[in-house]
Amino acid sequence: MRPRSGTLVVDISGEKAEHYEGVYQCTARNEHGTAVSNNIVIRQSRSPLWSKERNEPIVVQEGVSLVLQCRPPAGLPPPIIFWMDNNFQRLPQSSRVSQALNGDLYFSNVLKEDSRNDYICYARFPHTQTIQQKQPITVRVLNLDAINETMAAFYNDTDLFSEAPVDERKPTFLIPSGPSSSKMVLRGQVLEMECIAEGLPTPEISWTKVSGDLPAKRTSFLHYQKTLRIVNVSESDSGDYRCTARNRLGSVHHTIRVAVKAAPYWISGPPRNLVLAPRETGLLICRASGTPKPTITWAMNGIPIENSPKDLSRKVEDDTVMFTDVQTGSSAVYQCNVSNEYGYLLSNAFVNVLSEPPRVLTQANKVYQVIRNHRALIDCSSFGSPIPKITWFKESRSSTLDGDPYILHDNGTLEVHVAQARNSGKYTCVARNTLGIYENHVYLEVKEPTRILKQPEYKVVQRGRSVEFECKVKHDPSLIPTMTWLKDNGELPDDERFIVDSDSLTIADVIENDEGVYTCIMNTSLDHDSASAELTVVEATPTPAVAYDRPDAPTDLELTDQRERSVQLTWTPGDEHNSPIQKFLIQYEDSLHHRGHWHNLTEVPGTKTTARLKLSPFIHYTFRVLALNAVGLSHPSFPSRMYKTNAAAPDENPTGVEGYGTEHDNLVITWKPLSGLQSNGPGLQYKVMWRQKEVDKEWTSVTVANVSKFVVSGTPTFVPYELKVQAVNEHGTGPEPAIAHGHSGEDLPVAAPDNVQVLVLNSSLAEVHWDPLPAKAIRGHLKGYKVYYWRERSLHKHNPHHVEKQILTFSGNHSHGMLPGLHPFSLYSFNIRVYNGKGEGPPSPSQQFETPEGVPGIPSSLIITNPNLDSLTLEWAPPHDRNGRLTGYTLKYQPVNNSNELGPVKEVALPANETSVTLLNLKYSTRYKFYLNAKTVRGAGPAISQEAVTIMDEGKKAVASRQVDIATQGWFIGLMCAIALLILILLIICFIQRNKGGKYPVKEKEDAHTDPEFQPMKDDDCTFGEYSDNEDHKPLKGSRTPSNGTVKRDDSDDSLVDYGEGGDGQFNEDGSFIGQYSGKSASRETAEGHESSEAPSPINAMNSLNSFV
Repeated sequence: MRPRSGTLVVDISGEKAEHYEGVYQCTARNEHGTAVSNNIVIRQSRSPLWSKERNEPIVVQEGVSLVLQCRPPAGLPPPIIFWMDNNFQRLPQSSRVSQALNGDLYFSNVLKEDSRNDYICYARFPHTQTIQQKQPITVRVLNLDAINETMAAFYNDTDLFSEAPVDERKPTFLIPSGPSSSKMVLRGQVLEMECIAEGLPTPEISWTKVSGDLPAKRTSFLHYQKTLRIVNVSESDSGDYRCTARNRLGSVHHTIRVAVKAAPYWISGPPRNLVLAPRETGLLICRASGTPKPTITWAMNGIPIENSPKDLSRKVEDDTVMFTDVQTGSSAVYQCNVSNEYGYLLSNAFVNVLSEPPRVLTQANKVYQVIRNHRALIDCSSFGSPIPKITWFKESRSSTLDGDPYILHDNGTLEVHVAQARNSGKYTCVARNTLGIYENHVYLEVKEPTRILKQPEYKVVQRGRSVEFECKVKHDPSLIPTMTWLKDNGELPDDERFIVDSDSLTIADVIENDEGVYTCIMNTSLDHDSASAELTVVEATPTPAVAYDRPDAPTDLELTDQRERSVQLTWTPGDEHNSPIQKFLIQYEDSLHHRGHWHNLTEVPGTKTTARLKLSPFIHYTFRVLALNAVGLSHPSFPSRMYKTNAAAPDENPTGVEGYGTEHDNLVITWKPLSGLQSNGPGLQYKVMWRQKEVDKEWTSVTVANVSKFVVSGTPTFVPYELKVQAVNEHGTGPEPAIAHGHSGEDLPVAAPDNVQVLVLNSSLAEVHWDPLPAKAIRGHLKGYKVYYWRERSLHKHNPHHVEKQILTFSGNHSHGMLPGLHPFSLYSFNIRVYNGKGEGPPSPSQQFETPEGVPGIPSSLIITNPNLDSLTLEWAPPHDRNGRLTGYTLKYQPVNNSNELGPVKEVALPANETSVTLLNLKYSTRYKFYLNAKTVRGAGPAISQEAVTIMDEGKKAVASRQVDIATQGWFIGLMCAIALLILILLIICFIQRNKGGKYPVKEKEDAHTDPEFQPMKDDDCTFGEYSDNEDHKPLKGSRTPSNGTVKRDDSDDSLVDYGEGGDGQFNEDGSFIGQYSGKSASRETAEGHESSEAPSPINAMNSLNSFV
């Protein structure tokens, strides 16, 4: 036992800790009774080792579900489970892969990328600070389609694996099993329920309460909506909860019936100590509740009350002990024990039977002061047993004070509701009981209110003149008044031009910035009064033009009346040069810290030649003075002699103290450091203090060097902190710093917005609504909400399926937003996420909505065919964007004359299922303009237009359609085909002539040439061989002619161009070849620089022509 305390210290260094496991209870006793403590259970923390096991590789087919079991050894307390890889990186989790509450890793469906050999489950035992590791688990995900194709190709078989690939399937629950389950939770604890489903595509989980709404402020969703968490559970949280797993193939439900039990809890607080006088009556009440209903037992001085000595003045009835006609000496400590199967409450209450004459605890002769017509409260705090009765008297005690204007409160306080001067005087408080009487005297002084008799008046003054505001005040002569002036509700500028007297404010040499509202405030210790007036500054009356110049520098600087923190500086002004000196600027040089740098110290009006200078410690001052008039500043005066101040503790603390987090578990405290002038001495440091707001009472502090920030690690995520930074040097500390506020680091939000709803306004606009998240779930500064939405598909069967995600950001604390630019007649999906300064939270469950029909888009095409003398045929394709069900088409057309004037319009209504129409009875050789648009129930869409001309009367065909591109005209296509056929015939003749006739003259030169660079190419090894002329139409060696007629390059990039038969070769007029071989010709280099061209052939020539056409 620790001396002079009730603390039990157990040294287990030489013993086994388990020897001290058990239940402990503390008992304290003296002559007045015995009190006992709650039971204290001591158990040793355990972190057993993982049993050795060998995990066989798990081979699964892609798309199936999978569960990796962790099953850690049981510890005390239970371990914290997490999954990591060999590099100690957490395994990524998502709505598809997540960890259950029991630590197992669940895959709703496996993908190829899930294959790995380092799924490792870790168990961290918090009390022993140890981590145990399970043997790594290997998972191999096989795609049977790929295996089947590969093996079939190898074995020339069509199907080696008969098992079909995994198809998409509706969700089923992995946990919990069955359609329903039950769960019990204690009141005040945390309720966690989870539903994990498998399916393909990955199911999305949502939660509802069958018999009511989820408690929004206490509810959060974890593990990608798979876990529902309710904190501080109450009886109202009992009932049925339904989790729903849904994908596009279907949904499945599971109902969890929650029963809320309760360990005993106080209804109106534990029993209170009771002080009774002899022969008095009292009650000791122990009122508590719980589920199931708890039992209440009483003990006296630690002994069950039924085993205690009999006492006729005491009667026990369930949760109440009644005392009647108690006697001296029956004081005792009573214990109330409230228990059920889930816990117990134990409380001690001291019943003190006491005989004590009255005492008044209020200070004797205390003076109370109050302003006339205000309320006055006079205290009389007393103690005694029996409880004393309080009476009040004034002055002569002619009668008790218990009527108007006095009010007597139960605690003995006397109230004067509206105090007047006649209520001043001496008051006597008398406390009496059966054992005696006690008096106490206090005094009440009623003071006159403070009033402003003459208020400041509105002023208009010329720039450069002086102005005075008067503020005459009446106040109680016994109170000390303080006059304060404000400008625009802020402090007066720190300027010598502002002179404050006892009842006035004078502003000398007024400037434009002096305009504003000036307020005088008269304060006393009991009350205050205020009044305001406005100042307007106008331009001064112009004066005749004279010669102006800057003033001469001041002279004769002298330091007098030297003190620790101030010195008197006097000087003689220089010549003003016809422009009055407006002010003097006093500067200083600190030769100790910043030699050679002059700093502004203060300014004084131009009418003064002396100034009291406020100085800072630990500075070597040298002063100089400059004069300023309307022209400008004078040259500086000669410096004064040096004046040194002694070092001292800092007078101020750093400003700009802020607190923010750069990580989710830290707090960065920053401030603006003091300057050398502000340090007041050597060894400047900072004492940084912080505490969690409304949680910590004591400050945590650390002293750092002369820096501007400090990082606190290990903080909770995004909680408010109170901060202080105090300056410290070798001579002491600065003043008590002001408290600043900040937050620790943010983390990603943990919940998604709920109660998400959508309202479709029209075919292209929808409005979404959601409930804002509580601050606890946001875990940071709320930046706003993001709505992710995408078009799943069109509701028309002919339109393709496509997904194009879009994001709309709503900054701030919004609860709704608009989704513009939607496609009509479409199915959309969307979800909502909250985001803070760290990033986005999880998405809400995706919801879908349909947009109504809209007007259709423009028809995809309009073509005019079969032109005749009096008819044309129009063919078209439906709009790409139908935006609904087409109800028909509208065709309008009108003639156009040679001057482009439009004739009358004719309109034809066409059914939706037609894509062509033939118009009859048209005028021959006439140009028409056609307009075609599609219609839905919402109206007609934009029209596509086209022009065409009917056939001329002479039999010559007019162009069926006026196109901008000449390449699509029929006559041009026919002309190009004729030219291509002619070129093809010429090329074939040239090739026949060139391949006949044996060796060319250049062949003889080649035979005589021994340069290895010009060796013939052979077919088998891609080297050069001799030219052959055995067959007229045999292709060149070293090239291959595929069956489709396209001449392709072989591995060599050589071509006929490289050997003079390409672009640089020349033919005589009779077609014979006159080019000759040379070394590496320029044409060969050019060909190699741009990759070799193909050998010329009729097919290549046609390809070139086709590309031109």
